Amino acid sequence: MSRIGKKAVAVPAGVTASVNGNQLSVKGPKGTLAMQMSDLITYDVQSDGIAVQPANDTKKARAFWGMQRTMVQNLVTGVTEGFTKKLLITGVGYRAAAQGRNLKLQLGYSHDVNIDVPEGIEVKTPDATTVEISGADKQKVGQLAAEIRRWRKPEPYKGKGIKYDGEFIFRKEGKKK
Repeated sequence: MSRIGKKAVAVPAGVTASVNGNQLSVKGPKGTLAMQMSDLITYDVQSDGIAVQPANDTKKARAFWGMQRTMVQNLVTGVTEGFTKKLLITGVGYRAAAQGRNLKLQLGYSHDVNIDVPEGIEVKTPDATTVEISGADKQKVGQLAAEIRRWRKPEPYKGKGIKYDGEFIFRKEGKKK
């Protein structure tokens, strides 16, 4: 039995959920999100919440149960509050600047790195060393943050690079004479 899957996903006021064919769509103040429904899971949309149950007693259906419930929860959270990732840039001369639908990064390469921001995602740079990525779709926010971080991962000796806010970088001691 899935402890997570047993709980119904609460649908707050101002949010509507509907099933169209084999697609579950959730509409709220931050937009509309949809996900493909699995045949192994039954989705029961009611006025107060969305119940997720396995369609049969197979091992695969039970394995999908908790994950599908979490994905439904992410849809509801995304259209109500949204998701945010914060990246911190450390290093001499490393900086970021948001320019419309582009993010310009200076990371010590011979050229600037320009990243296109996908639709539905908003990127802010409160200062030159902080990047805030926000949007309704958790997967898109996390993917963009990972792509930005991939350009210059934090290194363990000086700590230079791009890291997530709250991430701990294990520091190593350098060479000794």
